[in-house]
Amino acid sequence: MSKVTFLSGENIPLEMHKVRMVQKVNLLPVEERLQSMREAGFNTFLLKNRDVFMDMLTDSGVNAMSQNQYAAMMQADDSYAGSETYYRLEAVLQDIFGMKHFLPAHQGRACEHIIAKTLVTPGSVALMNYHFTTTKAHITLTGGSLEELIGDEGFKINSDEPFKGDIDIGKLNEAIKRHGKDKISFVRIEAGTNLIGGQPVSMANMREVSRICRSGGIKLVYDASLLSDNLYFIKTRDPGYQDADIKSIVREIASLMDIVYFSARKLGSARGGGILVSDDELFLKMRELVPLYEGFLTYGGMSVREMEALSVGLQETMDIDVISQTPIIVEALCNELLAKGVPVVTPPGGLGCHVDAMQFCSHIPQDQYPAGALAAAIFIASGVRCMERGTMSEQRNEDGSERMAEMELARLAVPRRVFTLSQVKYTADRIAWLYQNRRLIGGLEFTEEPKVLRFFFGRLQPIGGWAEQLAEQFRKDFGDSL
Repeated sequence: MSKVTFLSGENIPLEMHKVRMVQKVNLLPVEERLQSMREAGFNTFLLKNRDVFMDMLTDSGVNAMSQNQYAAMMQADDSYAGSETYYRLEAVLQDIFGMKHFLPAHQGRACEHIIAKTLVTPGSVALMNYHFTTTKAHITLTGGSLEELIGDEGFKINSDEPFKGDIDIGKLNEAIKRHGKDKISFVRIEAGTNLIGGQPVSMANMREVSRICRSGGIKLVYDASLLSDNLYFIKTRDPGYQDADIKSIVREIASLMDIVYFSARKLGSARGGGILVSDDELFLKMRELVPLYEGFLTYGGMSVREMEALSVGLQETMDIDVISQTPIIVEALCNELLAKGVPVVTPPGGLGCHVDAMQFCSHIPQDQYPAGALAAAIFIASGVRCMERGTMSEQRNEDGSERMAEMELARLAVPRRVFTLSQVKYTADRIAWLYQNRRLIGGLEFTEEPKVLRFFFGRLQPIGGWAEQLAEQFRKDFGDSL
């Protein structure tokens, strides 16, 4: 994707692809959207897709595949063991990352499960820039704990810092000294810190973290699920990398890590996932777990068609026109909202546009889940499904009290090559209307609350009749317009 300057002087995103297959979507009237939200227990995860106009819940498994990916699926070798499909995928990964061994898994959280089983012991601690929900769950279920070392800029909604995902080196050194290296299961860097706005990590930060880990004999793990966005930001924001080849940037990152894992539902615009490692002993420890939890070593829970599509998708990820798709559209959506006064995380990151629910819904107490309430309100006002990334996405403390999130965000994910610019502008317009009527939004409370990953399938209800009032105001302002 590129930006071009029009006669008006505007820099407008220009898609570097054409659409050759389409899927019909529905935009329900506001009363039906409200009813759908009631039936979903005010949890956007529980909405039926047939009721959704624009699905901006996630970029996981919903990116549009290319014609070459679909063509590659037809050559899949469906042998249970020793499939040529596996060896083609292995060769692509070795070429791109330069790491010796590849273990397939059905998706990213399966990789986290295997890594946690291998490296986490009861009482150990994992250090990281910031957690992801499933990462934290696997570590704690294995008896470990985690500590987040994100720099202070990472928690600022508005900042000029281009790499808000960086680990604070002072915090890292202090944590290693305090815990001792023998108690640290691993250090983890997440490319594109999912829960705090899709913010990238700089190459200089990765180099320094790697130096510290290697000098201390500590394993360094890299979550590359959002690697493509991070590559774009390194190439466009990191000094000295503007003229660098994309593959050379990937190789440099991988050379700093002991383990690289990824969800192919994000990286490669396909399905599945995998773990890359060069150390033979570490590889053998993890290899034993793949047949036990995933499948045989040459498919690991993936279908061979998915693996063929992934092989092509990973190679396409080395193209700047491909990896720029999401960040440029995210920036365009953020700029549209900022122009309308809506508070969003800046600078725009990858993955999606993150609306600051703490400012948007400043009248809602944090223990009433303002980001979850905002996500529900956005659907009622627009038919756009987004995701809560705040206190609902945390898990309660051991004593049952809430662990309040550092940020309350409503994430509008931008799947690659899926939405048009007019749909992006529609989203911004409806959210701007909602911001003008934000005092109508109220809080939420759980009616069904699972103990683990409650944001996936917990059910809530609005506190008071605010949802009906919001729908009524929408009808007054827009009439019969959807």
